Amino acid sequence: MTSREFQDRLTRRAKRAGTTLAPGLSAGLEAYFRLLETWNRKINLTGLNLADAAPETLDRLLIEPLVAARHIPNGATRMLDVGSGGGSPAIPMALAVPSVRLLMVESKTRKSVFLREAIRAVGLQGADVAASRFEELLARPELHEAHDLLTIRAVRIEPRVLSNLQAFLKTRGLLFLFRGATAADPSETVPPPLAWSATYPLLESLRSRLVVLEKRPVGAQRVFHVERKGGGVNRPPN
Repeated sequence: MTSREFQDRLTRRAKRAGTTLAPGLSAGLEAYFRLLETWNRKINLTGLNLADAAPETLDRLLIEPLVAARHIPNGATRMLDVGSGGGSPAIPMALAVPSVRLLMVESKTRKSVFLREAIRAVGLQGADVAASRFEELLARPELHEAHDLLTIRAVRIEPRVLSNLQAFLKTRGLLFLFRGATAADPSETVPPPLAWSATYPLLESLRSRLVVLEKRPVGAQRVFHVERKGGGVNRPPN
Protein backbone atom coordinates (compact mmCIF):
# COMPACT_ATOMS: atom_id res chain seq x y z
CA MET A 1 0.00 0.00 0.00
CA THR A 2 1.39 3.37 -1.01
CA SER A 3 1.63 6.26 1.41
CA ARG A 4 -1.16 8.09 -0.39
CA GLU A 5 -3.44 5.06 -0.20
CA PHE A 6 -2.68 4.68 3.50
CA GLN A 7 -3.33 8.35 4.19
CA ASP A 8 -6.62 8.28 2.26
CA ARG A 9 -7.81 5.27 4.21
CA LEU A 10 -6.70 6.79 7.52
CA THR A 11 -8.47 10.06 6.71
CA ARG A 12 -11.70 8.22 5.91
CA ARG A 13 -11.59 6.29 9.18
CA ALA A 14 -10.90 9.48 11.12
CA LYS A 15 -13.77 11.28 9.41
CA ARG A 16 -16.09 8.39 10.22
CA ALA A 17 -15.15 8.85 13.89
CA GLY A 18 -15.71 12.62 13.73
CA THR A 19 -12.00 13.45 13.82
CA THR A 20 -9.86 15.47 11.43
CA LEU A 21 -6.13 14.87 11.00
CA ALA A 22 -3.56 17.63 10.70
CA PRO A 23 -0.80 16.82 8.17
CA GLY A 24 1.89 16.47 10.82
CA LEU A 25 -0.25 14.15 12.93
CA SER A 26 -1.17 12.03 9.93
CA ALA A 27 2.48 11.63 8.94
CA GLY A 28 3.45 10.65 12.48
CA LEU A 29 0.70 8.03 12.66
CA GLU A 30 1.83 6.52 9.38
CA ALA A 31 5.46 6.41 10.51
CA TYR A 32 4.41 4.62 13.69
CA PHE A 33 2.19 2.15 11.83
CA ARG A 34 4.86 1.33 9.24
CA LEU A 35 7.44 0.69 11.96
CA LEU A 36 4.99 -1.48 13.88
CA GLU A 37 4.28 -3.48 10.73
CA THR A 38 7.99 -4.07 10.12
CA TRP A 39 8.83 -5.09 13.66
CA ASN A 40 5.74 -7.25 14.01
CA ARG A 41 7.19 -9.65 11.45
CA LYS A 42 10.04 -10.36 13.90
CA ILE A 43 8.40 -10.11 17.33
CA ASN A 44 4.78 -10.39 18.39
CA LEU A 45 3.72 -6.81 19.07
CA THR A 46 0.07 -7.20 18.06
CA GLY A 47 -2.20 -9.94 16.80
CA LEU A 48 -3.98 -7.54 14.46
CA ASN A 49 -3.55 -7.84 10.70
CA LEU A 50 -1.15 -5.05 9.77
CA ALA A 51 -0.34 -6.10 6.21
CA ASP A 52 -3.48 -4.68 4.60
CA ALA A 53 -4.19 -1.83 7.05
CA ALA A 54 -7.70 -3.17 7.47
CA PRO A 55 -10.30 -0.66 8.74
CA GLU A 56 -10.71 -2.42 12.08
CA THR A 57 -6.91 -2.41 12.53
CA LEU A 58 -6.65 1.32 11.87
CA ASP A 59 -9.60 1.93 14.17
CA ARG A 60 -8.08 -0.02 17.06
CA LEU A 61 -4.47 1.13 16.78
CA LEU A 62 -4.82 4.73 15.60
CA ILE A 63 -8.33 6.16 15.53
CA GLU A 64 -9.55 4.97 18.94
CA PRO A 65 -6.60 6.63 20.74
CA LEU A 66 -7.23 9.87 18.85
CA VAL A 67 -10.85 9.90 19.99
CA ALA A 68 -9.72 9.23 23.57
CA ALA A 69 -7.17 12.06 23.33
CA ARG A 70 -10.04 14.55 23.08
CA HIS A 71 -10.66 13.91 26.78
CA ILE A 72 -7.15 14.77 27.93
CA PRO A 73 -7.63 17.89 30.08
CA ASN A 74 -6.04 21.17 29.14
CA GLY A 75 -2.87 21.72 31.10
CA ALA A 76 -1.94 18.04 31.38
CA THR A 77 1.83 17.72 31.05
CA ARG A 78 2.79 14.18 32.10
CA MET A 79 1.27 10.87 31.00
CA LEU A 80 2.09 7.34 32.14
CA ASP A 81 1.03 4.35 30.03
CA VAL A 82 1.09 0.92 31.68
CA GLY A 83 1.60 -2.28 29.70
CA SER A 84 2.47 -0.38 26.54
CA GLY A 85 3.15 -3.43 24.34
CA GLY A 86 3.16 -2.27 20.73
CA GLY A 87 2.65 1.38 21.64
CA SER A 88 -1.07 1.89 21.15
CA PRO A 89 -2.90 3.81 22.57
CA ALA A 90 0.02 5.73 24.10
CA ILE A 91 1.96 6.81 21.01
CA PRO A 92 -1.02 8.01 18.93
CA MET A 93 -2.34 9.92 21.95
CA ALA A 94 1.03 11.57 22.52
CA LEU A 95 1.21 12.51 18.84
CA ALA A 96 -2.25 14.08 19.10
CA VAL A 97 -1.30 16.09 22.22
CA PRO A 98 2.45 16.77 21.82
CA SER A 99 2.58 19.01 24.91
CA VAL A 100 2.17 15.89 27.08
CA ARG A 101 5.39 14.17 28.16
CA LEU A 102 4.97 10.38 27.88
CA LEU A 103 6.46 7.55 29.93
CA MET A 104 5.63 4.04 28.67
CA VAL A 105 5.99 1.04 30.99
CA GLU A 106 6.70 -2.32 29.34
CA SER A 107 8.26 -5.31 31.11
CA LYS A 108 9.22 -7.30 28.00
CA THR A 109 12.69 -6.27 26.82
CA ARG A 110 12.16 -6.68 23.07
CA LYS A 111 8.94 -4.69 23.15
CA SER A 112 10.62 -1.93 25.15
CA VAL A 113 13.37 -1.77 22.50
CA PHE A 114 10.68 -1.33 19.84
CA LEU A 115 9.01 1.43 21.84
CA ARG A 116 12.27 3.36 22.10
CA GLU A 117 12.76 3.04 18.35
CA ALA A 118 9.17 4.21 17.77
CA ILE A 119 9.77 7.29 19.94
CA ARG A 120 12.76 8.15 17.77
CA ALA A 121 10.98 7.40 14.48
CA VAL A 122 7.96 9.60 15.16
CA GLY A 123 9.91 12.36 16.90
CA LEU A 124 8.19 12.35 20.29
CA GLN A 125 10.00 14.91 22.42
CA GLY A 126 10.53 14.08 26.08
CA ALA A 127 9.09 10.56 25.79
CA ASP A 128 10.77 7.61 27.51
CA VAL A 129 10.33 3.89 28.23
CA ALA A 130 10.66 2.08 31.56
CA ALA A 131 11.57 -1.56 30.86
CA SER A 132 10.04 -2.99 34.02
CA ARG A 133 6.80 -4.00 35.67
CA PHE A 134 4.85 -1.07 37.01
CA GLU A 135 5.02 -2.53 40.52
CA GLU A 136 8.79 -2.06 40.44
CA LEU A 137 8.32 1.64 39.73
CA LEU A 138 6.53 2.06 43.06
CA ALA A 139 10.02 2.09 44.60
CA ARG A 140 10.84 5.31 42.71
CA PRO A 141 9.53 8.23 44.81
CA GLU A 142 10.11 10.74 42.00
CA LEU A 143 7.29 9.05 40.07
CA HIS A 144 4.79 9.25 42.91
CA GLU A 145 1.99 11.80 42.37
CA ALA A 146 3.88 13.06 39.32
CA HIS A 147 1.44 12.38 36.46
CA ASP A 148 -1.70 14.12 35.25
CA LEU A 149 -2.87 11.11 33.25
CA LEU A 150 -2.43 7.34 33.41
CA THR A 151 -3.64 5.08 30.59
CA ILE A 152 -4.30 1.34 30.48
CA ARG A 153 -5.61 -0.90 27.74
CA ALA A 154 -4.27 -4.44 28.04
CA VAL A 155 -3.71 -4.76 31.80
CA ARG A 156 -6.19 -6.77 33.85
CA ILE A 157 -8.06 -4.35 36.08
CA GLU A 158 -8.52 -5.31 39.71
CA PRO A 159 -9.03 -3.11 42.79
CA ARG A 160 -5.52 -4.01 44.02
CA VAL A 161 -3.99 -2.93 40.71
CA LEU A 162 -5.89 0.35 40.76
CA SER A 163 -4.79 0.99 44.36
CA ASN A 164 -1.17 0.67 43.28
CA LEU A 165 -1.52 2.69 40.10
CA GLN A 166 -3.13 5.68 41.79
CA ALA A 167 0.17 6.34 43.57
CA PHE A 168 1.57 7.69 40.28
CA LEU A 169 -1.25 10.23 39.83
CA LYS A 170 -1.43 13.76 41.10
CA THR A 171 -4.52 14.69 43.07
CA ARG A 172 -7.26 15.34 40.48
CA GLY A 173 -5.24 13.31 37.98
CA LEU A 174 -7.16 11.01 35.63
CA LEU A 175 -6.90 7.32 34.89
CA PHE A 176 -8.12 6.26 31.42
CA LEU A 177 -9.36 2.67 31.11
CA PHE A 178 -9.91 1.46 27.54
CA ARG A 179 -12.75 -1.05 27.65
CA GLY A 180 -14.20 -3.36 25.02
CA ALA A 181 -17.80 -4.37 24.46
CA THR A 182 -17.72 -7.30 26.88
CA ALA A 183 -15.45 -5.89 29.58
CA ALA A 184 -17.07 -5.17 32.92
CA ASP A 185 -17.38 -1.56 34.01
CA PRO A 186 -15.28 -1.14 37.18
CA SER A 187 -17.13 1.97 38.36
CA GLU A 188 -18.76 0.12 41.29
CA THR A 189 -15.52 -1.41 42.60
CA VAL A 190 -13.11 1.51 42.37
CA PRO A 191 -10.98 1.85 45.51
CA PRO A 192 -10.52 5.31 47.03
CA PRO A 193 -8.98 7.78 46.53
CA LEU A 194 -10.01 6.94 42.97
CA ALA A 195 -13.59 7.56 41.95
CA TRP A 196 -15.54 7.13 38.75
CA SER A 197 -15.73 10.38 36.79
CA ALA A 198 -17.23 9.58 33.37
CA THR A 199 -17.69 6.93 30.69
CA TYR A 200 -17.41 7.96 27.04
CA PRO A 201 -18.16 5.98 23.89
CA LEU A 202 -15.11 5.69 21.65
CA LEU A 203 -15.77 3.89 18.36
CA GLU A 204 -19.08 2.40 17.34
CA SER A 205 -17.27 0.01 14.98
CA LEU A 206 -15.42 -1.52 17.96
CA ARG A 207 -18.20 -0.96 20.52
CA SER A 208 -15.45 0.43 22.74
CA ARG A 209 -15.65 2.94 25.56
CA LEU A 210 -13.38 4.98 27.78
CA VAL A 211 -13.89 4.78 31.54
CA VAL A 212 -12.36 7.78 33.32
CA LEU A 213 -11.43 7.62 36.99
CA GLU A 214 -10.26 10.62 38.99
CA LYS A 215 -7.94 10.70 41.99
CA ARG A 216 -9.89 12.71 44.51
CA PRO A 217 -8.58 14.55 47.56
CA VAL A 218 -8.93 12.29 50.59
CA GLY A 219 -11.21 14.75 52.39
CA ALA A 220 -13.48 15.04 49.36
CA GLN A 221 -13.73 11.25 49.18
CA ARG A 222 -14.91 11.07 52.80
CA VAL A 223 -17.49 13.81 52.25
CA PHE A 224 -18.81 11.96 49.20
CA HIS A 225 -19.57 8.83 51.21
CA VAL A 226 -21.17 10.77 54.07
CA GLU A 227 -23.47 12.65 51.72
CA ARG A 228 -24.52 9.49 49.90
CA LYS A 229 -25.47 7.84 53.20
CA GLY A 230 -27.52 10.85 54.07
CA GLY A 231 -29.47 10.70 50.84
CA GLY A 232 -28.06 13.96 49.53
CA VAL A 233 -25.99 14.66 46.44
CA ASN A 234 -24.73 11.80 44.29
CA ARG A 235 -21.49 13.39 43.15
CA PRO A 236 -18.44 14.41 45.16
CA PRO A 237 -17.64 18.07 45.66
CA ASN A 238 -15.27 19.83 43.26
